[in-house]
Amino acid sequence: MTTRFLVSSSLVPVYTWSMSYLLFLDESGLDQRHSPYEVLAGVAIRDQHLWDLVCQVREAELEYFGRRLSDGDLELKAKKLLKRKTFRLAAQAPPISTSERKDLTVRCLEKGDSARGRQAESGVTRQELTALAQTKLAFVEQLLELCGRHSIRTFASIVSASAPRPAGHFLRKDYAYLFERFYYFLEDQRLDELGLVIFDELERSQCHLLTEQMALYFRETAKGRLRAGRIIPEPFFVHSELTTAIQIADLVAYIVCWGVRFGSAMVEPRREELESLADLVCQLRVRTTREIMGRPDHPIWSFTFIDDLRPREER
Repeated sequence: MTTRFLVSSSLVPVYTWSMSYLLFLDESGLDQRHSPYEVLAGVAIRDQHLWDLVCQVREAELEYFGRRLSDGDLELKAKKLLKRKTFRLAAQAPPISTSERKDLTVRCLEKGDSARGRQAESGVTRQELTALAQTKLAFVEQLLELCGRHSIRTFASIVSASAPRPAGHFLRKDYAYLFERFYYFLEDQRLDELGLVIFDELERSQCHLLTEQMALYFRETAKGRLRAGRIIPEPFFVHSELTTAIQIADLVAYIVCWGVRFGSAMVEPRREELESLADLVCQLRVRTTREIMGRPDHPIWSFTFIDDLRPREER
């Protein structure tokens, strides 16, 4: 079925399409203290593939943990699944067989639930903690492999912690660069495919500000008006704990922040234990080419590093 948006203003394009890409966005490293970089990450998936991915992620949760993660204290959040302690606990014993690991993991989670209800010590064993940690890492690896099977593509703007910040209220460069890469990706798809942008819900005032900044960018700048032909200028906001794809974007943002390094400018150390997961995330990147400064095949990747967020006129 074709969906059609009709508007009267000549400044707004008329959209007609049969399929679209959904770009789910989340951030990592906003504390600017403990994180090496500030990352805006996105995962793009065709609308027709989304529900199948969600169902398979839920099946993987049951397969690995014996429950939906959102049903207990453990969430599908990178800071809980991939913190340093997880790797330390996972490495304190050889790999446990899949069936035994699941049994131990279920017991560990049940003991934790019971202890919270009684406000008492959980009594979990070393072996159960090891199994849970190994399960977390195996699950994240499986999740990224599912993303590959569903042709998810990852995007990221990686900002130096020392990057000068803009004084104005225009759309920040990390957002603009990510939208640029998403636009190039959409250009390489079918002519009738559009992109919808979906954010993890922020504080209400921040949601309003971001919506206004996006509207200004897509309406008042030449590049923005061009890209509005492919990207719907008004974003959607959802609750991350209720939206599987936002949780995947959170994992990608965290892994990029702590594990992905490229070029000579990214000098902050990375967590070596994240290398294999970082490789899986990088396999989901997009590479395209465009004519830039007379070079017709200039390579452009969907991950970009930014060391100055100010617009040219503020530098």
